[in-house]
Amino acid sequence: MSEPLLIEQQDAIVTLTLNRPELRNPISEDDMIDALESAVVRINRDSSVRVVIVTGAGSAFSSGGNVKHMRDRQGMFGGTPAQLRDGYRQGIQRIPLALYHIETPAIAAINGPAIGAGCDLAMMCDIRIASEKAVFAESFVKVGIIPGDGGAWFLPRAVGLSRACEMAFTGEPIDAQTALSWGLVSQVVPAEQLLDAAKQMAMRIAVNPPQALRMTKKLIREGQHLRLDSLLEMSAAMQALVHHTRDHQEAVAALLEKRTGHFTGE
Repeated sequence: MSEPLLIEQQDAIVTLTLNRPELRNPISEDDMIDALESAVVRINRDSSVRVVIVTGAGSAFSSGGNVKHMRDRQGMFGGTPAQLRDGYRQGIQRIPLALYHIETPAIAAINGPAIGAGCDLAMMCDIRIASEKAVFAESFVKVGIIPGDGGAWFLPRAVGLSRACEMAFTGEPIDAQTALSWGLVSQVVPAEQLLDAAKQMAMRIAVNPPQALRMTKKLIREGQHLRLDSLLEMSAAMQALVHHTRDHQEAVAALLEKRTGHFTGE
């Protein structure tokens, strides 16, 4: 069987491609979970990486869980209630924890249907760009289960409480244009232009000082649950660090000299 996740690095941009197109890229299997978690660990340790793109091979972004395995009670869908609980915690729930803590900006390039946990996977990224062929469904209720992968946390933060409830309570899909109008995605582009659009966005981000990028993302993440005074304290501490980087000096010089800055992460 082919590798579950393709990893490609071009300059400062890493592209992660879910690589189970014949199954519509489910993310509930151990090999995919392990691969995604390992990729995040590698990216966090590699200061040369400034932006990550997540996409799917074939016609689908991700079908989420393997419904046939649900039917047959295989893998993470089998066992006693206690075993099922541990299976979620030690299995698919490692993905939201990993992606939440990825230090670089992450762009989801949604090439096709993003269903159930696949929809939530897109929500775990910072920026979402959709092909006109993309479809989104928080469809757990349609198979008689709940969002077990953190969707109840991510989706309201992406589209607001009312829209999230509509998607989760009906389980019905929305198309790419609806997703755009709801703020679920930033752009909708023709299918053949999707990766180019994602890479263009990635390059617009990657030209900036990498340490400032990672710290800015950390502040935005922490700002979702910290009090204002706590976030301000964290901001002050991080600001003190970036003021002493060479990239800060280079950014100021480039601005004053009306030229493009060159940033090394130092």
